[in-house]
Amino acid sequence: MLCGVAPLPASSGKTTRHRLNRGGDRQANAALYRVVLSRLRWDPNTRAYMQRRTKDGLSKKEIIRCLKRYVARELYQIITTNNLEPAT
Repeated sequence: MLCGVAPLPASSGKTTRHRLNRGGDRQANAALYRVVLSRLRWDPNTRAYMQRRTKDGLSKKEIIRCLKRYVARELYQIITTNNLEPAT
């Protein structure tokens, strides 16, 4: 939520939906965007994910939003658990 990539609930009655979060740290959001673009260019697993989600009917913007959430979760795990592998 701090980076502006988490969805905000916008439900009413029995309808459950989510809205884009325009808040949060915009510089952090931009950094996540750059990381995702790099991964889309160089990481085969990320490219496979993109193809799979495109077949599911998601737009490029929606897929990038999902990937930014994934990267944010990954970074949070690294920061909070100090699982940094030493450089060799």
